[in-house]
Amino acid sequence: MKYLLGIDFGGGSTKATLIDTDGRIVAENNVEYPTYHPTPAACEQKAEDWLFALAENVKGLTEKSGIDMKDVLCVAIDSATHTSLVCDKDYNPIRPAMHWTDTRSREQADRVYASMAEEIFKKTYHKPDTIWTLPQLMWLNENEKDNFERIRYIFFEKDYIRFALTGVYCTDYIEAEGSMLFDCNKMAWDEELCNLAGITVDMLPPVVAPTDIIGKVTKEAEERFGLPEGLPVVCGTTDTVMEVFASGAVSKGDITVKLATAGRICVITDKPYPDRHLVNYSHITGGLWYPGTATKSAAASYRWYRDSFGGSYKELDKGASEIPLGCEGLIFLPHLNGELTPYADPMLCGSFTGVRSTHTKAHFTRAVLEGVSLSLLDSKNYLDSLGMEYNKKATLIGGGGKGRLWAQITADMLGIELRITESADSSLGSAMLAGIACGVFKSAEEAVKVCIKEVDTVVPNPENTEKYKKVYKEYKKIHDALAPIYRER
Repeated sequence: MKYLLGIDFGGGSTKATLIDTDGRIVAENNVEYPTYHPTPAACEQKAEDWLFALAENVKGLTEKSGIDMKDVLCVAIDSATHTSLVCDKDYNPIRPAMHWTDTRSREQADRVYASMAEEIFKKTYHKPDTIWTLPQLMWLNENEKDNFERIRYIFFEKDYIRFALTGVYCTDYIEAEGSMLFDCNKMAWDEELCNLAGITVDMLPPVVAPTDIIGKVTKEAEERFGLPEGLPVVCGTTDTVMEVFASGAVSKGDITVKLATAGRICVITDKPYPDRHLVNYSHITGGLWYPGTATKSAAASYRWYRDSFGGSYKELDKGASEIPLGCEGLIFLPHLNGELTPYADPMLCGSFTGVRSTHTKAHFTRAVLEGVSLSLLDSKNYLDSLGMEYNKKATLIGGGGKGRLWAQITADMLGIELRITESADSSLGSAMLAGIACGVFKSAEEAVKVCIKEVDTVVPNPENTEKYKKVYKEYKKIHDALAPIYRER
């Protein structure tokens, strides 16, 4: 039997999924790595943590599967979009990578927005904001001049990890679309945008297709990471499109709801929807796009809550399940790192409001779950305001959806059925992408037909959906009241 391997690097962990050529999941493994916050606005990760986690992940997967890695036909890697890592002339990291949730570049983003927002929007389909590489590079130029002057190569997360395996420097066009340095009309790096960032086009990687096999695992990489020398390595792409792919969303009108580190609702369309509150990226299937909303802190909110206040997810879920809908007036706004859709406001903060002496830890837990789902409802309502058409049944993706309680809360909140598949993890999407690259699957549609298996459906309770509409109105009022306070800080 032969196998396909996909490895995902998400907001706080790496997951590997091994499938056979019949589409069956053989083994999965997960390894966490830290995010650093040297200042309140900073979100950084270290390249050495990624590479250590990669080695541990391959080791764990090998032990679980019991297979000889020489039987793997191809490997693909994906990662969180536009997490940039600047390197020197010898490809060594100069400083930690800036995660897309880093908000230190607010001043630079505001300045560019004021001076040439429309021109940038026409080229990139996005408005200047702290999440993009362009303002982050501007921040580096203005605040870490010595580091900035040493930059020779600019990597994105999965590209650096893949470089460690192959020694090949490149990226894919979907990743490039998320940098705000790429002209989405010409499908090429844009010299004017690079000049704004203070860099030259030759500092950026060559752009290829996500399914291109760009090299093979080197002998040095075999010794370090445990993957066999000569294993073909696909360029790969971003985690969100791989999750969308792994959910089976490859046709116009398909819709996904994501409860991962970040939250998203994506609709498959036959054209981009340039809008200042949406994120537009190409799909791996030619001619399709997956414009979507973005909630910065979805499962990240629950992880923060767990790490800060203690307890396992199982224990926390059990307590939350005993609390009535609406948490008896306690409401959580999950804006821990600012918010994107529909506010595009990096200064927003998270909050608990309506706290009373009768509230217990279980109330706070459920409020976190409901607060994230309220942010997704905020996003869904924005999509509806644009007249975007989509199917009546969505696929729930991301680790947050594995808990039945949160899945039911989200279905009730949105008022739509949520389809659950055996796995909609982006690492599965990357394994499927590897299969396309090496010819196991003829197309994305064939990969979906072979690999995707529906296991459950979460049906919304109409009575609960109506009750949540009242909670949502309060949620909006709280945002409107607090947002001006945060902007004055």
